[in-house]
Amino acid sequence: MTGKQPAPGGQPAQGENATQTEAPADKNAAPILDSQKDVLRKRKGKNGRQGGENASEQANQPTQQNGQQAQAPKPAPVDQGPPPTDDRAAQQAIQPEKIAPVTEEKGKRVERAPDENVRDRRRPQGVDVVRELGDRVILQFNNQTIVESSDAPRMHRGARNVYYEDLSGDRTREIVERDNGVRIITIRNRYGDIIQRSRIAPDGHEYVLSYVDESQYEDEGDWRDPGDDLPPMRLTIPREEYILDSENVEDPDDYYTFLEQPPVERVQRLYSIDEVKRSARVRDIARRVDLDTLNFDFGSASISDTEVQKLEGVATAMEKLLKKNPAETFLIEGHTDAVGTPEANLALSDRRAEAVAQALTNAFGIPPENLTTQGYGEEYLKVNTAGPNRENRRVAIRRITPLVAPVASNN
Repeated sequence: MTGKQPAPGGQPAQGENATQTEAPADKNAAPILDSQKDVLRKRKGKNGRQGGENASEQANQPTQQNGQQAQAPKPAPVDQGPPPTDDRAAQQAIQPEKIAPVTEEKGKRVERAPDENVRDRRRPQGVDVVRELGDRVILQFNNQTIVESSDAPRMHRGARNVYYEDLSGDRTREIVERDNGVRIITIRNRYGDIIQRSRIAPDGHEYVLSYVDESQYEDEGDWRDPGDDLPPMRLTIPREEYILDSENVEDPDDYYTFLEQPPVERVQRLYSIDEVKRSARVRDIARRVDLDTLNFDFGSASISDTEVQKLEGVATAMEKLLKKNPAETFLIEGHTDAVGTPEANLALSDRRAEAVAQALTNAFGIPPENLTTQGYGEEYLKVNTAGPNRENRRVAIRRITPLVAPVASNN
C-alpha cells in the first residue's frame, strides 16, 4: 500500500468541516459505556445530538411508520458477579444446540447477487431511508439513525468465484471461493442480515464465524434492540481494563493480552452481527481498543502508509488470536467528532472503519471474513463536546466472537 488510499467506493468523504484549531479536551468526558450515551441521547429527545448543536435539524427527520416512540422499561440491574474468566464461561447461559452445516440445505442457483445494491434491500416496516450518500444509506428506526453499507467489495476481492443460491424462508446463501481452496459461505435473511457465516477449510472442516437462531427474526419481523431485554450494565472493573487506549500502549503484546480477554459479563444468547452493530448495550459486553493514535485528515477516510504502520501491533494480536481460533470476529467501529451534519458524519465514519479493515487485510493479511465494520458518526462521543476534537475522531476495535459464535463448535 503506497501513498494515500482513496475512500472506499470512490466516494468523497464529508462531514467534520475543515478548521485550523481544535477545542481542548473536555475534562468532563462522556460516559464510558455506549449504552449510557444512548440513554442520554434519548433523554434529549428523538435523535437529539450529543453536543446539542443543530438539534432542530434532526427533529424534522421522518418518524417510525408505526408511530411508536416510547421505550419499554429495561429490567432492573442484577449482580452477575465478576467478569467471566474465559469465553466458554461467558456463554454458560447459552443452551447448547446442534448447528446444521452451512451447506446442508439444498439451494437454487441464481444468476444475480441478491440485493447487490444496498439501496435496493428490503427492510422491515418502520425503517425509513433518510438519505443516500454515495454507496452508503442512512436509515432511521427505533429512535436511532444508522448507516448501512455492503461488505461485498472486501469479501469478494481476489476471489476465484462468487455465486448465490436461494434458500427456503426467503433466505439467500453466498459462496465465495478462494484460490487456496477456502470457501466463505454466508446465509442472510430476507433483510440482508447475516444469520450464519462459516469458513470451510480445504479439508472440509467448518469454522462457524457467526450464528443466530433464525426464530429471533421470524418472531419479531422487525429490527428491535436486543439490549432492551438486558438490565443496565454495571461495569465492575477499572476503565483501563475495559478500554485500551493505543496511545498508552508501551508493549505491542498489550494488544493481544487485552483482546484475548473474555466479555465483561455473561452472554445471554447468541446475537447476529447486525444486532451487535445496532445495539450499544450488546456491544458494551465486549471490551474495546481505541486506536486513538491513528490520525485521519479532516473529512477524509484515507490512510497513509505511515498511519497503516500504526496498525501493526493490533494486527499482530489478531493474527495470534486467529491461529488459536480461526473463527474470531472483530468489529471495527468508526467515529467522528460533532462538526458537520450527523448524516455525513455517519457515512464518513463508516468509510473510515472500512478503510482500517482494508488496511488490516491488504497490509497484514487478516482475512476479511474475520472483520466486520460499522460507522457511528458522532453518536458516541468520547469527549462530550460539539466542537472539533481529535479524541472523538477515532476507530475502535472489539473482539465480538463470544457474542456471535458458539465457542464449543470451534474447539
